[in-house]
Amino acid sequence: MTVTPTATPAHARWALLALAVGAFGIGTTEFSPMGLLPVIAEGVDVSIPKAGLLISAYAIGVMIGAPIMTLAFTRFGKRTALILLMAIFTLGNLMSAMAPGYFTLLAARLVTSLNHGAFFGLGAVVAASVVPKEKQASAVAAMFMGLTIANIGGVPAATWIGQQIGWRMAFAGTAVIGVLAIAALWFALPRGERGVMPDVRRELRVLTRPPVLLAMATTVMGAGAMFTLYTYVAPALETLTGASNSFVTLGLALIGVGFTIGNWLGG
Repeated sequence: MTVTPTATPAHARWALLALAVGAFGIGTTEFSPMGLLPVIAEGVDVSIPKAGLLISAYAIGVMIGAPIMTLAFTRFGKRTALILLMAIFTLGNLMSAMAPGYFTLLAARLVTSLNHGAFFGLGAVVAASVVPKEKQASAVAAMFMGLTIANIGGVPAATWIGQQIGWRMAFAGTAVIGVLAIAALWFALPRGERGVMPDVRRELRVLTRPPVLLAMATTVMGAGAMFTLYTYVAPALETLTGASNSFVTLGLALIGVGFTIGNWLGG
């Protein structure tokens, strides 16, 4: 489908920056609990394996939220939908920062993740729509640059804040990023037209196609292998190597660099 650009070059740059800020916040909140797992476990008085279920809750929310939120918000304009999705993100992080116990934190992480898949899906469409056709791939990559920067800088920074000040402040700081993203999206994105409700049955029929199922299975196995280790990287480093908090933070930054290099090599 050909998308007609709706923004001048200057407006397009601001729109892509706003989308990148949102991607940065999502990437930070997704991965920062890995580095803070021992601190969070102590804070809510549970074992580290049980605290690891906070990452599972986020993953479940992404899986459930991506199709549901996309279908629910399609009727709105994309600008409005993206702002609402970032509002959910901000609310979830505030709930995490104020959670009085483990189960409320678990629920808060689930809420936080509901926006994840829909934001990146709609965001990619918007990124492509504000530039000429020959620049659409670069525009989408610019939005995802926020996720790359989150892995290199946002996650280590949130980990350091959580270790030095408290894990609640790490979530509160991420909520501030959400507020900034909402403001940026409000001012930078073109209003666009209201969407139409899609045919849900037709959309779901794609899941019956073998190539789609194979691609999904490959993604699940690859991500599962990576997250099995990454989820417990902080306690593993501390227990097996006696790593300090500073070393864990540095290790997370190096992992982010590795993600970036891997994405670049993979095209």
